Amino acid sequence: MRIGRYVLAFALLIGALIVFGNRGLVDNYVSRERLQSLKKVNQEIDRENRELKKTAHLLRTDLAYIEMVARNDLEMVKKGDLIYRNAK
Repeated sequence: MRIGRYVLAFALLIGALIVFGNRGLVDNYVSRERLQSLKKVNQEIDRENRELKKTAHLLRTDLAYIEMVARNDLEMVKKGDLIYRNAK
């Protein structure tokens, strides 16, 4: 009977190490979840990079786009434009 108890205790210890130990089942599950979240973040960054590349290309090549950005974002005006100001 004593040997049976030791075998049972050893089996429980090995089982606990498999489940909760370093690189065990719990650690593997947490690593998979973290990998999935990192993949999502990576996809978002890739999408943002593609958009920034398109914008950079347009800023280098398309004069109409450059004018639109200067007028809308930088509030610049072209010579001869009529400017209206509202009194507060």
